Amino acid sequence: MSGHVFHPGHEALHGITVVLYTSGPRTFVGRYDNADGGFVLLHQADFHEATATGPERDAWLAQVRRYGVAPKYPSLTVPLKDITKTMPLGDLPLA
Repeated sequence: MSGHVFHPGHEALHGITVVLYTSGPRTFVGRYDNADGGFVLLHQADFHEATATGPERDAWLAQVRRYGVAPKYPSLTVPLKDITKTMPLGDLPLA
């Protein structure tokens, strides 16, 4: 439903599992809580860090999209200034 808010009185993404792309080497996935004080708060979260030897980000995201987030962190904060794109995980195509 267009314009639907998962929890009335909260931001539209509240409670939705999202992908936060950043200007740095990390991409975060977690359940969006809010954006406050210059940070986005995620719950039940994990992140991918680009390295020369690790899996590529798109492959990691495809696995997370298919099987769900394996939360390594109960909560994470991500600086708003570092976020370049935010999207619901469900909007990623299934690989």
